[in-house]
Amino acid sequence: MRRTALKLTASMLLFCWLSFAAKAQVQPINVVTTAVPFLRISPDARSGGMGDLGVATSPDANSGLWNIGKVAFNESKGGISASYTPWLKQLVNDVYLTSIAGYYKFDENQALSSSLRYFSLGDIQFTDGTGQSIGSYRPREFGFDIGYSRKLSKQNGIGVALKYINSNLAGGTVTSGATYKAGNAVAADIAYYHDGKSDVGNGWTWGVALTNLGSKIAYTDNADQRDFIPANLGIGGTYNKNFNTQNKVTVGIDINKLLVPTPPVEPYTQADLDNYRSQSVISSWFTSFTDAPGGFNEELKEFQVSLGAEYWYNNQFALRVGYFYEDKTKGNRRYFTMGLGLKYNLFGLNFSYLLPSGSGVNQNPLSNTLRFSIMFDLDGNSSSNAKE
Repeated sequence: MRRTALKLTASMLLFCWLSFAAKAQVQPINVVTTAVPFLRISPDARSGGMGDLGVATSPDANSGLWNIGKVAFNESKGGISASYTPWLKQLVNDVYLTSIAGYYKFDENQALSSSLRYFSLGDIQFTDGTGQSIGSYRPREFGFDIGYSRKLSKQNGIGVALKYINSNLAGGTVTSGATYKAGNAVAADIAYYHDGKSDVGNGWTWGVALTNLGSKIAYTDNADQRDFIPANLGIGGTYNKNFNTQNKVTVGIDINKLLVPTPPVEPYTQADLDNYRSQSVISSWFTSFTDAPGGFNEELKEFQVSLGAEYWYNNQFALRVGYFYEDKTKGNRRYFTMGLGLKYNLFGLNFSYLLPSGSGVNQNPLSNTLRFSIMFDLDGNSSSNAKE
């Protein structure tokens, strides 16, 4: 039952790709899986339109979701954003991700931020080992965080956030003598941001973000059946070019790596599985760079790449494009994205669209994914970085 509960989330995000990827290639599939993978879904439409680019883009109300270190670089006193994403709409119509994020600056150098992410997996019919129905339930998960960001200088900033995670996948279902409860975990984000732009807005920005560094999560009282949450290392850089007061362009790249163990590949022994499950959280952050069964070549395949570009006209209208890449043996998520942004005084609206790819059984289940974000600039600063 526990495996079934976890698959309710993991399969939503990964297994759909594996089914058709396995037909297209002969390399062994060994996906790095975790509990609560919704924490790695791009929650806002601006980043969603740029191939999930976000570590070093210009700061806005959603910065705490990507790099807590850049929140203090917002020029406005405060901001708030709400986002909504119908998830896997090609397959189901009742799964969605929603988020609320915002920040407030105490002064020029310090800011407090917070965000809430909520993921609903829709109505699911549960069955026992014999296939008999034992009721239906709507699994849901959420993560809430509070963060602090500070400028160390005009160009450098750091931040830290504390996070609470709740995952209720089975709603107290009892089967095979075990009661499946909501899982809980605590985690932290630590990040750095460097703004190397000139006074006219040209130059590089880059950042490093360590996110979801926290405890394992369990759905039963069995201490041996705890799962890793998606601790992640993100490194990103963008180049910004202002052609004149009306036209500006940003291009960037993010590279991400999950800091969790690579599972053993079949045929594996019980000892292999026990070693995988028994690894401590802290040690796994470091061994995740060297533990792939296929050696260094497989480790390289565990890196995910986001490429994105953004064009602003008159700080009021934005066009965005992006591409996300993941190796076919590690999930095979590959897709192009596009997006639009509108800004007028204190109000902003962003849309993103994931372009269709594949056809029939080989169609990407994320095709046609839409994201919507609405943003409010609390002081209506028309020159804020949030518009870039």
